[in-house]
Amino acid sequence: MAAELLKIEVVYADALQQSVIQLSAQLNTTVAEAIYASGILNQFPDIDLAQQKVGIFSQLCGLDTILNNGDRVEIYRPLLQDPMEARRGRLRK
Repeated sequence: MAAELLKIEVVYADALQQSVIQLSAQLNTTVAEAIYASGILNQFPDIDLAQQKVGIFSQLCGLDTILNNGDRVEIYRPLLQDPMEARRGRLRK
């Protein structure tokens, strides 16, 4: 009997482009393994998994999180400005 494969997506966007990579993965694949297998780190060499947060469908998770079929792994860019400070700045104007 063949091993069941998961269908997952790995996504990332910078200021100029976005990438959605669909791939198949073995059961018990982690977020980190999926990111490396997707090749997205070659496409966006500025990604630093030691610094950037990751999530599944907008829910933060760790790189060691086990994926389920249909999961969408998202790599988040660092914030350029603290959202609360941006709001304060708008209120001052």
